[in-house]
Amino acid sequence: MKNWGRTGLTGLILLICIMLVLVTAARIIGQDSTGTEISEENIDEILDETLDEITTYIQIKDKIGKYYGTPHNYKIKKIAILISPLISQNINMSEMTVKISNNENVKIINFIGISDKIGSNNLFDHPIWDQINENYFGIITTHDKDNSIINYNTINSNTDMLYLIIKLNGSFSMSNGDINIITLFPSTGIQKTIIIEAPLPMRKIVSL
Repeated sequence: MKNWGRTGLTGLILLICIMLVLVTAARIIGQDSTGTEISEENIDEILDETLDEITTYIQIKDKIGKYYGTPHNYKIKKIAILISPLISQNINMSEMTVKISNNENVKIINFIGISDKIGSNNLFDHPIWDQINENYFGIITTHDKDNSIINYNTINSNTDMLYLIIKLNGSFSMSNGDINIITLFPSTGIQKTIIIEAPLPMRKIVSL
């Protein structure tokens, strides 16, 4: 898995380098294939749009869940996924789609528009959980120095970090050994797939 990540990142860097070479060549030539002069502004716009398409790369920093119920019927009903961009870039969370799937069902959820800072709150007891349901995800920020996530639902720095929080119910709640596959679809760029498996409920809060 680590080798795959390194290979993917290397390929991404090479692709960006190729794009930079092509745009530099376009600047030198100064014309497109039809003979129309290409302005500096148009070249920069093309480069920005292309890089935005290929570089939206989300890192997964942490995956945790919380068990609820009785010892004979423990279920993970809340999960939190800590994400951060690989490089400084704009990722609009209101345009992100999340797919949850298991052996029985597939569910699509979107951002409910509710976010808050972690502050002094316990992650799984944060008041924001009372404002979301299983059909939407919410956001708890852990680092957002310019409040771009809170104010504009947008990650804009590689130092920004947030927990994407999801409630699980029905067949998506998890007992020991159950697996959910969660796929994050940003509006542009690369999707991110996360496989989470419920461990033994030795404690209520567990790493996934």
